[in-house]
Amino acid sequence: MQEADKSFIVYHETNPFSRYHYHEEFELVLILKGRGKRIVGDHIDRFRKNDLVLVGPNLPHEWLCDREYYEHQNGFQGEGIVYQFLYDFLGQRFFEMPENYILNKLLKDSNRGIRFYGETKKQIIDIMLKSYKGDSIEKLYSLIEIFKLLAKTHNYQPLSSPGFIGTLFFKSNQPVQKAGEYIHQNFNREININELLQITNMSNTAFCMAFKKTFRMTFKEYLLNTRVGYACKLLTDDGMTIAQIAYSSGFENISNFNKQFKKIKGVTPSQFQSKLEDEQWDKVV
Repeated sequence: MQEADKSFIVYHETNPFSRYHYHEEFELVLILKGRGKRIVGDHIDRFRKNDLVLVGPNLPHEWLCDREYYEHQNGFQGEGIVYQFLYDFLGQRFFEMPENYILNKLLKDSNRGIRFYGETKKQIIDIMLKSYKGDSIEKLYSLIEIFKLLAKTHNYQPLSSPGFIGTLFFKSNQPVQKAGEYIHQNFNREININELLQITNMSNTAFCMAFKKTFRMTFKEYLLNTRVGYACKLLTDDGMTIAQIAYSSGFENISNFNKQFKKIKGVTPSQFQSKLEDEQWDKVV
């Protein structure tokens, strides 16, 4: 819980990590001790010591340690450092300043979850280890130092698929982003590109170029990824049959659903669902 005299949170986690949950804060998570299964949105992977991930607002996530970390005679053996902050904790316009354009873009990407690697990961870990026990001023400026690194890095990988992105950063005065929001609201039915051209008031050529520049994929690829992402969410809920999930996600038949799902996730829907219960899964989905 955030203290009244603090604008953000830094804490040293030694209790069992929270189960699958979400919250409105950005969360930078460093694992100091632990090994197990990490779920961020619809992305499932193994984690170990020095795992470093930035989770955006309202993105469900969980770090679930292997059984050995819970059954130790001295209690839970996992450990981590967590930074939490709201988008406006430095003021309404800090991240929207022209100088912070790249940093703001990375924060938008964190709505899918971001895993850091390479030299950026090493430098951020060094900062967190040196500052998490410090006073409020040291913690604040350590976070500013981390922002400086994030504004320059390419050493990161988005995790969850676009289907898990929320509408936090969609702005109604930006035509292509309006199209993205429309896709999120209507992906479970057939969407004709003419609908998007009408919404954006753009020509086919201009729209396709602008859409790919904004979302780094074509309209059809984005729609497919959104449907598969939503299907993954339903598969994690474990309350519907695969056939029901296929139709609810906008696929016309199970055969096409299985084909497209495997093309994007590398496994079939049933395999994906069964892996949710397998804490020893080492494959990156």
